[in-house]
Amino acid sequence: MTPTKIKLLRDAAELELHYGEASYRLSAEFLRVHSPSAEVRGHGKGQEQLQTGKSEVGISKIEPVGNYGVKLTFSDGHDSGIYTWPLLHDFCLHHHHYWQTYLDTIEKAGASRLPDNVQVIKLL
Repeated sequence: MTPTKIKLLRDAAELELHYGEASYRLSAEFLRVHSPSAEVRGHGKGQEQLQTGKSEVGISKIEPVGNYGVKLTFSDGHDSGIYTWPLLHDFCLHHHHYWQTYLDTIEKAGASRLPDNVQVIKLL
């Protein structure tokens, strides 16, 4: 399904997609860690690369790709992979599932969503 409107919300680091009366927001972090690029998904099953340290990433540019999707450029320089209309619609409809799976995977790996240059101090 093709969105009727797409809006880049730079300050919120989100992409807003409208499908008729329904609208959805996908964070830049979500889109970055679920990139359809070979860098993230690999070239086959089991070759996926867990993306970590992306909590502060933003979207710096959005470009249409033919009539079938968009190319996003992220603030960390990642700009490969085409987000097709069906993929974006699937992300909107199943966001919670994909996000929770990512959070579970990153926790299981002992990794962090925070960039390497962010220090966290626990207060008692």
